[in-house]
Amino acid sequence: MYKKILSTVMPSWSSSPETLAVKTADSSSSAAATGYNIFRRRNLTLTLLVGVVLGLPCLIYFNDLIPSQLLSLSSFYGSSSFKVDQRLKEVLEKAAMKDNTVILTTLNEAWATPNSVVDLFLESFRIGERTQNLSSNLVIVALDGKAYNRCMEIHPHCYALTTSGVDFSEEAYFMSPDYLVMMWRRIDFLRTVLEMGYNFVFTDADIMWFRNPFERFYHGSDFQIACDYYNGNSRDLRNAPNGGFTYVQSNKRTKQFYKYWYESRKSHPGKHDQDVLNIIKNKNSFKRIGLKMRFLNTAYFGGLCQPSRNLNEVCTMHVNCCYGLDNKLHDLNVMLDDWRRFMSLSADSRKSWKSSWNVPQNCSLRNFHPHPSKKDAKQEKRD
Repeated sequence: MYKKILSTVMPSWSSSPETLAVKTADSSSSAAATGYNIFRRRNLTLTLLVGVVLGLPCLIYFNDLIPSQLLSLSSFYGSSSFKVDQRLKEVLEKAAMKDNTVILTTLNEAWATPNSVVDLFLESFRIGERTQNLSSNLVIVALDGKAYNRCMEIHPHCYALTTSGVDFSEEAYFMSPDYLVMMWRRIDFLRTVLEMGYNFVFTDADIMWFRNPFERFYHGSDFQIACDYYNGNSRDLRNAPNGGFTYVQSNKRTKQFYKYWYESRKSHPGKHDQDVLNIIKNKNSFKRIGLKMRFLNTAYFGGLCQPSRNLNEVCTMHVNCCYGLDNKLHDLNVMLDDWRRFMSLSADSRKSWKSSWNVPQNCSLRNFHPHPSKKDAKQEKRD
């Protein structure tokens, strides 16, 4: 390699120094002028040789170092260069609807044990209105080995998403370090799904699907998100979004937005994805993306923060504003019982039904307590 480069920058050594000098001087030039030209040529050649010898290793190192940095930067600014996970590609292809839309949820061991959250989640698809077939479009993204094994026992479309150095198997307390890593890992994964050309509905597993939500989504929007609190205007950025339920179209704007959202975590350490979204949605850099964003009405996409009151209209209900797995499970079961009771009525009785949910019960913001330290959590388990 060195020889090839040297041959392009140095003259052939087959010519004598005198020949080189004669080519640059008139035959009638003095001996002093000839000697000066020989010296100048040799000096130039030596300079080029030193430059090649010193610069080539740097060029090789630079070439090895830069591509990964360029990939990172270009992925943020809109390049489609990324590594496709073949297993993920296969799972998404099998689960996708005709328009390349998939339903996604994440699962860890704490929510995967028998009679826990994931069982109630899947049960809601079975007993919901026009939701039974939608479970065939659902991909469960397992965050640890035990969650993946359980998924394989109960559902046809499972994908293992691991994060080096982080154990997601136990309950991730709200705003704990593991919780934050898990939330941002989720955003990065959803970005990958968009890059692969798939639209998606992302749903937390503690959201019950009582009716087909596609009938209530807005047409012509890039990004739709549920709310903890909805103010009545689906375009108003002052709504309080909840990242546990989103409907996203794969296009240039959404890909750029998810990259921007994920990268923004660095500017706001210690904040989760929802808090960062509330910050960046008002920035000019967000507006320049041109994202068509809508907030979903809690009349159809409700939660315990702001419930859907009319059971004839509700599509999904989220056990948000709730802390602690046992509290979630209790209120989820009550919610499912309310729905079964409602669906057991005649069609005419359902139309005139005035009652709403019997939740929240155990779930309440009053029950909030900061996430315990690992020492406290171990002591609590022993007790």
